[in-house]
Amino acid sequence: MTELMLKYFRDKQDAVQKEKVYDTQCPYCSMQCKMQLIEQTVISRKIHKTIGKDNPTSEGRLCIKGINAHQHALHRDRLKEPLMKIDGTFVPVSWNKALEVIKEKFTALQQTEGNNALSVYGSASITNEEAYLLGKFARVALGTKYIDYNGRLCMGAAATAANQTFGMDRGFSMTLDEIPKTRCIILAGTNIAECQPTIMPYFERAKENGAYIIAIDPRETATTNFADLHLKNKPGSDVALANGLLKILIDEKLLDEDFLAARTNGFEELKEQMESIDLDEVAELTGVSKEQIYQTAIVFGKETTGMIFTARGIEQQLDGTAAVRSFINLLLATGKIGKAYSGYGAVTGQGNGQGAREHGQKTDQLPGYRSIENQEHREHISKLWGIDEKDLPRKGVSAYEMFEKIEEGEIQAMFIMCSNPIISNPNANFVKKALKKLDFLVVADLFLSDTAKLADIVLPATSYLEDAGTMTNVEGRVMLREASYPIVGNAKHDWQIICEIANALGKEKYFNYQSVEEIFEELRLTSKGGKSDYYGITYERLRKEKGVLWPCPSPTEPSTLRLFEQSFAHPDGKAKMAFFSNHGEVKKPKTSRKYPLLLTTGRVMSHYLTGEQTRKSPSLAAHNVEAFMEVHPETAKQYGIKKNTLVKVESKFGWIVVRSKWSDSIRKDTVFVPFHWTESQNVNRLVSNQLDPYCKMPGFKVSAVNITPSKE
Repeated sequence: MTELMLKYFRDKQDAVQKEKVYDTQCPYCSMQCKMQLIEQTVISRKIHKTIGKDNPTSEGRLCIKGINAHQHALHRDRLKEPLMKIDGTFVPVSWNKALEVIKEKFTALQQTEGNNALSVYGSASITNEEAYLLGKFARVALGTKYIDYNGRLCMGAAATAANQTFGMDRGFSMTLDEIPKTRCIILAGTNIAECQPTIMPYFERAKENGAYIIAIDPRETATTNFADLHLKNKPGSDVALANGLLKILIDEKLLDEDFLAARTNGFEELKEQMESIDLDEVAELTGVSKEQIYQTAIVFGKETTGMIFTARGIEQQLDGTAAVRSFINLLLATGKIGKAYSGYGAVTGQGNGQGAREHGQKTDQLPGYRSIENQEHREHISKLWGIDEKDLPRKGVSAYEMFEKIEEGEIQAMFIMCSNPIISNPNANFVKKALKKLDFLVVADLFLSDTAKLADIVLPATSYLEDAGTMTNVEGRVMLREASYPIVGNAKHDWQIICEIANALGKEKYFNYQSVEEIFEELRLTSKGGKSDYYGITYERLRKEKGVLWPCPSPTEPSTLRLFEQSFAHPDGKAKMAFFSNHGEVKKPKTSRKYPLLLTTGRVMSHYLTGEQTRKSPSLAAHNVEAFMEVHPETAKQYGIKKNTLVKVESKFGWIVVRSKWSDSIRKDTVFVPFHWTESQNVNRLVSNQLDPYCKMPGFKVSAVNITPSKE
């Protein structure tokens, strides 16, 4: 055997001997796929590969983002130590120095301007423990009412609609396992094939079993191509479409009268209002033919079981809450909820979009999905936290409204955790201007994001490979994310960062945790008896059962697989139906001579949220290196836009320059731009500052714009 061959076998043996395996979960979408990072060391060089791990939700599947997630976590640009801005330049400092400055600045503002001069902006990508702790930090350590989080921009409409209609909000009223056995599925404004690819096999099995699938979307996508029927509606017309469908269900007597009488309130009033709905007007408003509207209503109404799933397409509207409630009306009218193979599903976007909104990050909420304005709820949490109820702040304002409070001078400092609001918020130019106006900004993140670049102090956080804790996935299943990869540099876990700032402010009595599991044990107690009751869930149980669906009030009780079988969560046990006008309560952006086209936004498969993480992954960035504007060829010709050329897209709020992409798959009156890029490609510069009156969701999905060939 030659020396070269011997060396080959020795190297191969060394690789096997030095292989390490790290269990974790994907940091991206709400499927929260279980996976393992395999690290091999070959002659001092580390080679990484990610593989799926079997679990009840994704069954071992991974999509392209999950397979390549480690590339951003191990990227050379990861923040490794605290940074402080001195004379406009970031310089490394010790943790002690960073905490000392934060204490000095926060305390000075509290003394001169009051506690509400401080604010906290959270994230739906952090763990349940960290979301819980961030809410406690704002209210106990800072004593401020100003806290909200980026999930407001994602799940606000669905959560509010579910709470108003059902009395509680768990994304899915049923489990993923029931999907293959249902008879009819409506996918309203959700492109699951590209946004949650590992969920698709459930729908594929349903189709194989004979289910009829209807997709509602202004664009043709991988999801609409999979469906049996595609309703290519005009952006912003979802309430009118749902009303048209309900009108037909009533006229054709395809109702579950017994269910309506026993389980709902408000149907008779709704029925009276439906007499004013004209199907010709609905067809005109939506751009969907009466024949297709009838076909959808008849199929859904006649099938014995059915499900409706909504996502950002209909939720990120100025009438997003109304749109979701209007589609839920269809389920209630036909009795397709609370029974086998039927139900409602809000397809959560961010990894912990469900759990992050349950335990106190939202400005109006306390742990366990309790209300901060409810006296009994306030007393319950105050007692467990060891504070006087009178010292617990009241409700503040929503995520975007906090930036308005900065502009007004009421908020003068902000702590941002794992979020990039100058890219993700509407009216992005205004948000950037507001952040620059702050007296003091602290950001905790993995990278020096666009938002972090504006900070006075940046704190290095740990990634999904390093930071353990629980996440609550798309179906309401609480899952334990194991994480044991060596921490990069001097980064700290989010929960440690929160505790260290609180301790620096003299609040160590309330933040004396030694482990993330200890925080979860407190979360269990504070959630006990609430709508999102985690009391029966422990780390040991999560490891054994691979996840538990809440509510779970006792360690001896099983997961709650299906909600609302006997009653809804309102005090009288009934769901609340409500009518919403085709024309809405809020004045929506409308086309004009100056802005003749509608703009809608969304994701591409290879990127996620603001792209801060996925653009650090070479394998993902290579699929989409820049933003683009999808436009119908006839529309492009009308406005002088050639293929693959730079085009200026402008609204009354700002402008961007992106590359044109001709496509027959989009409506002629609509253009599409994804939202994963920054600066002059940041589509949220074009989105208005208007908000849904119920949930404060911005209207990301409908803007009036003009397009012209770029001169740059």
